[in-house]
Amino acid sequence: MSWFDSTLAWFKRWVTAKPVTRDVSGLSAPTGADGRPVDVVSETVRLSGPLKPGHLRQIHRDPRLLPKGQRVYTRNRRRWMEAGEARRFFSRSMLTRDRDVQDLLPDEAQLARYGLPVWRNEADVAGVLGVTVGQLRHYASHRPRERVRHYVTFTVPKRSGGVRWVHAPKRRLKSMQRRLLTELVAKLPVSAHAHGFVTGRSVKTGAAPHVGRRVVLKLDLKDFFPTVTMARVRGLLVALGYGYPVAATLALLMTEADRQPVEVEGVVFHVPVSARVCVQGAPTSPGVCNAVLLRLDRRLAGLARRYGYAYTRYADDLTFSGDDLGALERVRALAARYIQEEGFTVNREKTRVQRRGGAQRVTGVTVNAGLGLSREERRRLRAMIHQEGRDGGDAERSAYIDGMLAYVKMLNPEHAEKLSRGRKRRGS
Repeated sequence: MSWFDSTLAWFKRWVTAKPVTRDVSGLSAPTGADGRPVDVVSETVRLSGPLKPGHLRQIHRDPRLLPKGQRVYTRNRRRWMEAGEARRFFSRSMLTRDRDVQDLLPDEAQLARYGLPVWRNEADVAGVLGVTVGQLRHYASHRPRERVRHYVTFTVPKRSGGVRWVHAPKRRLKSMQRRLLTELVAKLPVSAHAHGFVTGRSVKTGAAPHVGRRVVLKLDLKDFFPTVTMARVRGLLVALGYGYPVAATLALLMTEADRQPVEVEGVVFHVPVSARVCVQGAPTSPGVCNAVLLRLDRRLAGLARRYGYAYTRYADDLTFSGDDLGALERVRALAARYIQEEGFTVNREKTRVQRRGGAQRVTGVTVNAGLGLSREERRRLRAMIHQEGRDGGDAERSAYIDGMLAYVKMLNPEHAEKLSRGRKRRGS
């Protein structure tokens, strides 16, 4: 369906819908971008109730965007948008195919359930970030071409070969994203099975449930960050209770598109060549992706419980383990199906099945009989300690050994104690 056809269909539904009146006198009065109140005291809406069946997020609509026959205003309330607010609201940055969410106001009760800050408009967001509304919109806009990029793009080599693209935000944008990380992203709901980029969890907590199992199944999500698009981030924030303009602004701040430099009449423009997505390098990307995967984590954890398996996830690495070998193929097939249904793809080249007879590793941690390094890795570290005691101190090598001993101590204090005793005997 073309954009024109979808817009026409939405307009027909809008005009012909039967209005339903509800009492919203107990709600806080919503405000526009300038902080002035918008009337919802006797609001008439096209639809009332939850945003989706079975959800708690309620529909509160901006009466200024309702058809004329459905608007009810009281004295001293604005009936229209200011010019700047209207330009922003109907700009390319705020476009969406789902017209039923574009006029949504915040659901403060939903925000309170999740312990999230109540931001009713862009002015509230700008105040928290310490910028003006104009500066906020400068960084939170999707333009068909940019004179100056807000990100520095470079590559780093992958351990498995190839390169990984990193988009590092520049100083001002990074400062805003770090503030968002503290004020918003760190408070987003995250599954108990997610162990990457979560305070108080680590590779140790992610590997511990898989110790001593007969079989370990490892899956990898292909293109993890690029699969979490701006639309998905915006939809998540709307579902958590934010109004559409605020959700769209926040999603724009935390995503970016791949861009190609194009020279036009001597001027270089940076043109987007892909959708806006969560990028590696932005401080907010890991936390946002964890929140987007909440539903998938719950489904996969339920699948694991059904067959007596354990499940954990560290970023894009998914791990199942159990003792029922007969259920292995069923778990793998259903997990792949759930992942696809949630909009992600399994990287089949990185799918691994590790049985008890061989090395079983989860996020670099050996889990055959206990947490720690493998025998080969401990033997190599012991040799380095011996060489350090024989040849004398080397600052770089000593720092590496100190780091490895601290890592082993986190995973397995007993192994670390044995290695440290050997180092002390050699006088290091």
